[in-house]
Amino acid sequence: MVLLVVDTQKLLVNNQLYNLGNFIKNIKDIISTARESKIEVIYVVHDNGSGTDLTQGKEGFEIYDDFKPLGNDKVFIKNVNSSFKGTGLLEYLKNKNQKEIIVVGLQTDKCIDATIKCGFEHGFHMIVPANANSTIDNEYLSGKDSYKYYNEFMWNERYADCISLDETIENMNKYMAI
Repeated sequence: MVLLVVDTQKLLVNNQLYNLGNFIKNIKDIISTARESKIEVIYVVHDNGSGTDLTQGKEGFEIYDDFKPLGNDKVFIKNVNSSFKGTGLLEYLKNKNQKEIIVVGLQTDKCIDATIKCGFEHGFHMIVPANANSTIDNEYLSGKDSYKYYNEFMWNERYADCISLDETIENMNKYMAI
C-alpha cells in the first residue's frame, strides 16, 4: 500500500476549491497516518511548462505547505493528467510490487480521474478516501457536483473503492500491523 498525493501545489490549493477546509484537514490526517503506519507517501506534481505559474522554479509549483514531502519522499513530475504517463511512477510501483494505492489531491475531474482510471487499467487496487480530492467550478458543473459525480457515481465499484476517511485510516492502521 502507498499513498499517492497528486497536484497539491500552492497554485491549485485555493479558495475556489470545493470543501477546502475538509480537503486540507483530511489530507493532513491521511499523510500523518501514512507516516505513522510506515506507508510510503509519494507525491506527483504537475508542470505546465515554461511561461506558466505552474512550472518548476515558480512559487505556485511548490507543494502546499501543510502537505510538504519529507526529505526521502519520492516526487514525480508530470505534464499530462495521468500520474502514470511518462513519469516513472508505474515502473517504480511495479518494481516495489505495490498493489494498493490510496489517491488524494487535485483536481477531481482532471488529474485525479485520469490517475484513478489509469491505475485501475494497470491492475492496481485504487482507494479513494472521502473528501480528500477536490476541484473548482467549471462551465458544466460546480465543484461540489463534479466531486459527487466522480466519487459517488463514476469511480466507486468501477475503478476504485471510494470509502470514508475513517475506513481509510482504519485500513492504513491495519497495514502497519501486517
